[in-house]
Formats: sequence, structure tokens, C-alpha cells
Amino acid sequence: FGMHALLVVAVILSPVTATAPSENDVTGEDVYPPLWDLARENLLDFPVKDNKIVINAWNYQDRLGVYKSLLNASAKYFGAFGPQNSGNILWGLPLQHGWQYRTGRLSDRSGGTSRGCENGDLLCQSVRSWWSCMNYYLAIIPFLGAVEAGLFGQLPYEIEILPPEEQKDDFCYSVKDCWSRMPKLMDDWKAFFEVNNFSSFKLDDALGLMWKAHTSSIAYALPKFQDRLKYLSDPEASFGEDWANGVDFIAATHFNTDLLTTNSFQVFLPHRMLVEEDVLPFITDFSPEQNNVLVSLRALHEGNKLTGGLLLKLWQRAMSTEAGRKMGRKLIENLTSS
Repeated sequence: FGMHALLVVAVILSPVTATAPSENDVTGEDVYPPLWDLARENLLDFPVKDNKIVINAWNYQDRLGVYKSLLNASAKYFGAFGPQNSGNILWGLPLQHGWQYRTGRLSDRSGGTSRGCENGDLLCQSVRSWWSCMNYYLAIIPFLGAVEAGLFGQLPYEIEILPPEEQKDDFCYSVKDCWSRMPKLMDDWKAFFEVNNFSSFKLDDALGLMWKAHTSSIAYALPKFQDRLKYLSDPEASFGEDWANGVDFIAATHFNTDLLTTNSFQVFLPHRMLVEEDVLPFITDFSPEQNNVLVSLRALHEGNKLTGGLLLKLWQRAMSTEAGRKMGRKLIENLTSS
């Protein structure tokens, strides 16, 4: 069964060939999320009010500061895997968020156009953005799990996450609040960030824990934000769901989400939102590689739906050993290497 799954996914992925950037290409400012240098470095750089560190999760720069704090606090554990914290497997989270920001996916599309918030603040992330809401569960929940796990040591203040203007019940706003509302999800992220794990970890094990929590976040958020898909074009909404499904296949391989690997993978994601006129694989302002990646993600999703989820289960079974995962990662690299 495992080999069958490998063969099916290989057939789906094999048409996608491109030249990935080398380590020398992935340098300079483009390697980091937009405005990375302006993001706060650590938690105590955030404003403090009423003995609480206050974070506006609906401001792109604040969310970026949360990611930067996580990367800085965990840097000492990843020093052996690359210079200047480049081997930290948490890079996948802010880099995905930066791609969403750069491509306009975090803004309010409910009126059919790209808008900031009411005051026109371009750093404002809309609660009507499907991508922004999904990302909340891959930013704020991991962060609060890390706080609970002791990654930041003993903080002098509690953490308060500011709510959005509407749909407030879709989110939680403190460690205690999140634990009471989504204990399994918080537990998954806490398990990854346990300092004891970080002190003597094997990279494959750390990636396994991280991906388990990552997929838990998506599985929890996906049905919750189904209503936000109506604000997107049909092709963009389909791509969002294809992306969420594709993460499950990537996760099973314990794909390395360090700085270089994530950038190499992201270069073939769409550089703008999809519109109604876009027809795969013939989007004229997309490269052949971008078109092919979208086709591959669609094929994986459709194949998984047609088999009632069996394709993913077979794939996960094939990825249950280190040798299987290595083979799986090679298949995924077909997306970004010739």
C-alpha cells in the first residue's frame, strides 16, 4: 500500500520540473519576509499596558514580531544547522506569512477589491481574509504554546492578544483562554516547544512534532473559516483549499522548513491572487513552473477527495519510516528542482 501511494503521488508530481535557486541565489533582503527588519526583536519590545504585553495580531508587523521573537528565542537550539539561525525550522511560518502579505492575500476582499482596514492602514490584516484567519492559527497559537512551554523563560507580564473588530469568537486571546477553548491544539504546539525537547533533539523528531502541530492548526481552522472563502474568486478559493490539503502531504515527509529550503520552495507559488479569468494551467503571467505547481496541488486534492482520504492515508503510511520520508522529500523536490 505504501509503495502504491508513493507511485500515485510521484505520477502527480513528476510533470513539475524547474530550476531551484542555489544557496548563493537566496541571499539579500528577498530572503526574508517583507518588513522583517522593522519587526520587533523580542517580546519585551511590545507595548506593556496594565501589566500585560499587548500584541495586535491584526497588524502585519506585530504578527511578524511574534514570529521574530519565536525565532530569536529558539535560535540557540538550531545553531548547528546553519549560520545566523538559517537552519531554524520555524522559518517556514513567517516566510509563508510574508508571501501572503506580498501577494495581497491578507487584505479585505469582501468588496471584490483589495483593501486595508477602515483607515486604509496597509499593515492591517483583515478578519475577512481567509488567509489571515488561517494564519492566526499558525502564528498566535504556536506563540502562546511556546509561552506555555517556557521558551521565553519566566516573563514579567502576561500576554494579551487584541481581538479583531468583528468575528471575535473565532479566536482566542491569551494562554488561559486558548487552553480552555482548544486544549489539544495548544498541547500539540506546547509539545513542540518544550525546552527539554529542544535541548537534545534529533532534527527529524523536531520536524515531526512541528508538522504535527502545524497540520493540527490547519485542520482546526479549515472548517471554522469556510465562510471566508466566499470573499475570494473561485480559482483562489480552490487554491486555498488545495494548499491546505497539500500541507498534509508535505508534513508527512517531515519536510525541512529552514530558511533556504522554504525560500526555494516558495519561489514557485503564485505571485498574486487568482482571479475568475485564471484557468489552469494557462495563466499567462505565471511561469510554467507556477502553473504546474498549482496543477499538482489541485491533482493531489482531487485525488484525495476521490479516494475518500485514502490517498493521504497511504502516503502517510509510506512516510512512516525515515527511509520513506527521505524518498517523499525527493518527490516534493521535483516541484523545485530539475
